[in-house]
Amino acid sequence: MRLTLALLLFSLAPSAFAACQPALLDKTERRLTGGEENLCQAHGGKVVLVVNTASKCGFTPQYEGLEALYKTYQAQGLVVLGFPSDQFMNQEYSSDEEIAKFCKLNYGVSFPMYRKSDVKGDDANPLFRDLKAATGEAPSWNFNKYLISRDGQRVQHFGSRVKPDDPAFVAAIRAELTRKAP
Repeated sequence: MRLTLALLLFSLAPSAFAACQPALLDKTERRLTGGEENLCQAHGGKVVLVVNTASKCGFTPQYEGLEALYKTYQAQGLVVLGFPSDQFMNQEYSSDEEIAKFCKLNYGVSFPMYRKSDVKGDDANPLFRDLKAATGEAPSWNFNKYLISRDGQRVQHFGSRVKPDDPAFVAAIRAELTRKAP
């Protein structure tokens, strides 16, 4: 009876028993607006662009370009994930609520934004530790970008000076979007 029940459950919900793909996203994060979200369940199988952000930085206007990328390519499977950090010259607001308000009012950010966290060093957010391990590059400033393929096998790093509308950067995103999901 137990085996039959287990087989029935598996046939009804095989994804509940499947491993997270890509494993790099097998993390739970708190959204800026509240609530926790498993990144793999929410964004697995998509091309993921992870960006460490800050509200009071010379690169902050990149929010506009990131939002444009998200709106342009979301239907094709791109998701942008923003992770505010205050590690570079204290250029972020103190509370998640202030950050969320700033992003929405000033740049109309609609892509997922997560709690403020460290992105380098011993206390780095686990996702950023894994991104550094995958690329050899920790964020050296705000608005570093990590492009993750649908299967997590390819992770590319782009520095702060690479703008969201940079032709080579957009070409890298498009290339990942055209690759078939595993």
